[in-house]
Amino acid sequence: MAVPARARGGGQGVLTTLNSLTEDDLGSAAQRDRRKRMLDATIALATKGGYEAVQMRAVAENADVALGTLYRYFPSKNHLLVTGLAREFEQAMEKLDRIEIPGETQSERVLFVLGRVTRKLQRYPQLTEAMTRAFMFADASVSAEVDTVARLMEQMFGRAMHAEPSADDRAIARVIGDVWLSNLVAWVTRRASVSDVAARLELTVHLLLDNVSEAPAASAG
Repeated sequence: MAVPARARGGGQGVLTTLNSLTEDDLGSAAQRDRRKRMLDATIALATKGGYEAVQMRAVAENADVALGTLYRYFPSKNHLLVTGLAREFEQAMEKLDRIEIPGETQSERVLFVLGRVTRKLQRYPQLTEAMTRAFMFADASVSAEVDTVARLMEQMFGRAMHAEPSADDRAIARVIGDVWLSNLVAWVTRRASVSDVAARLELTVHLLLDNVSEAPAASAG
């Protein structure tokens, strides 16, 4: 059965793209606007030129902020890009929360979500390369941002399984997220084609979910 949009959004709270802080934690409207401009500038630079194009001075200039201010918000380009990836997932989740995810089985629903988000990222290969590269090779200083991305992926795929994902659902969602990101890296580095990525993801999802009982779905609503 399709997972209702309202049920998926209920009780989860709203994550933001800075260490899972709430809007209140982000300070004034001016600070939030400044942070948005920094991320917008990062996304624009990465979309045109990939990872190497995201230079801190260029981001500061395009965001119309002082370089020192940028460093106070985001200590490195990896902080910027991983936070940008989190924002992409937040936006994807917001759109998914407004629809009923189609599919009679968990596999069908998860594959729908994977396909939808993957197609969007594949439309912007330079940006995707930059964000996934930053995520995969981030050091310990970016752990909070990496954790936010991982948590968003877990929520996105977990909700596709059930309105209220169980601990097992979340564990499976984490595995799917790991496989998904590794295949995005293979795609942006030209080690895998679009069809390769789709086939690998489909195989992974079926192996993980086809033998899982759908019984919890009836009680989740």
